[in-house]
Amino acid sequence: MSQELVLTVAREAVLATLYISAPVLIVSLIVGLSVSVFQATTQIQEPTLTFVPKIVAVFISMLFFGGWMLNMLIQLTVSIFAHLGSFGS
Repeated sequence: MSQELVLTVAREAVLATLYISAPVLIVSLIVGLSVSVFQATTQIQEPTLTFVPKIVAVFISMLFFGGWMLNMLIQLTVSIFAHLGSFGS
């Protein structure tokens, strides 16, 4: 197995991980920031107040982006098998 093949597969895996996790992390960040601004505005300092909105938002974003995430994982898997298939010949 050449170093170029290993680096290509590793780069594709890292990029796929970033692409797949980005929508959920961005939604979680936006909801967390919104709740923090709301808490600072109303002076409600309840630490557990941020968890429920974040969990709901992450769940909804996973439902919304789930098909796209699955397609990205399938493309990565096919690409890895294609690279491994080209290695054998």
